Amino acid sequence: VPNLQGPRYVSPVPGGGFVVSEECGDVKVFMSSRKLLCSLSSKYGHRFGNPAGVCVDADGSILVADEQRRTVHLFPEHGAPICLVSTGLRRPAGMACSSSGHLFVADIVENCVKVFKYCVRPR
Repeated sequence: VPNLQGPRYVSPVPGGGFVVSEECGDVKVFMSSRKLLCSLSSKYGHRFGNPAGVCVDADGSILVADEQRRTVHLFPEHGAPICLVSTGLRRPAGMACSSSGHLFVADIVENCVKVFKYCVRPR
């Protein structure tokens, strides 16, 4: 995939495709054909500080850790972004989410992985 602006983290998307965080401050979603589907900044009108870790949950929502703003936002397929974590992170980096609604965030300043429960509805 050419023409990325400092690609950092990548995660597969259910049904094919993938999401990539860029050092320039954007997150892009690609189809399985490697064609750009959307930019989260453009689609949601969201300004990232320095997007880092990305993952996609079982519902297809994209989660993004922002190193500069020390937050984690959830970007649902439909609707507005939701700030899931706004305190307690010093420098979030890599992330993963489980099918049971847990979010795992590596905090590289504190040398640990922090676990958050973000999805309470049954699957």
